[in-house]
Amino acid sequence: MFRGSIVALVTPFRNGAVDEERLRELVEFHIARGTNALLPCGTTGESPTLSYEEHDRVIQVVVEQARKRVPVIGGTGSNSTTETLELSEHAMTVGCDAVLLVAPYYNRPTQEGLFQHFTTVARRISLPIILYNIPGRSAVNIEPETAVRIAAAASNIAGIKEASGSIEQVSRTIRLLQEAGLDERVAVLSGDDSMTFPIMALGGTGVISVSANIIPERMRTLCDLMLNGSMEEARRLHFELYDLNKALFMETSPAPVKEAMAMMGMIEPDVRLPLVRVQQATAQKLRALLQRYRLTNIGG
Repeated sequence: MFRGSIVALVTPFRNGAVDEERLRELVEFHIARGTNALLPCGTTGESPTLSYEEHDRVIQVVVEQARKRVPVIGGTGSNSTTETLELSEHAMTVGCDAVLLVAPYYNRPTQEGLFQHFTTVARRISLPIILYNIPGRSAVNIEPETAVRIAAAASNIAGIKEASGSIEQVSRTIRLLQEAGLDERVAVLSGDDSMTFPIMALGGTGVISVSANIIPERMRTLCDLMLNGSMEEARRLHFELYDLNKALFMETSPAPVKEAMAMMGMIEPDVRLPLVRVQQATAQKLRALLQRYRLTNIGG
């Protein structure tokens, strides 16, 4: 479940509402193209702007449409432990295979607070849990020692999505997991597409990918090459995809990837305030890159 290319699904909107028809089409798109698992309602899914009802519904739709053909990992983290529990329990009820829990944002808990938050949720739900470390958005870093302490205390901690941007942090986390004898149970996943190759070279097992929304086969191939030990081929593909992976973060994600998907005929480019569509100059750069990567209109 926690190997290969896991797409961080966008949430398509139309006229201000969740576009369930397009969401179902995206699920089929990824299953047909070999994506290893689906992750709705993460950062890329604009979870902070979804109502609780919409959040629950998006996860339910993805689970229904996937029909167990690929695993579904629900993004159910919040900066409130109570809300995280409610969202996670719903994901468990509708049939998710696992949940992704972001470090509580804005209120900046201590490392002890992080430990208590994650272990409290882990005791209440039986699903596998992936910790999500993204200090650039959450304003708190799950230190490697804390991540390993959480994993040691809760047997359903099954992975860590590392989006700190620090190879040093990833190295420490993997080494500490090995020393604690937890590396076989706890997967380390890249949270940045452009970091997939180096993180997997250190022992990571895959990526939770924004780029997979538009290049699912190539992200799957990159992960397969790394898992199979084909380092030189993977290195070439890493550099081939590097410009596109970085371009999808020219402005705040997921605005660039949604713009690219709209150019490809897959969804409307709509994002919810306070996010806005990308500027014209960014859109022009994206269009040029899509042409360079031969990403034609596949959805319309």
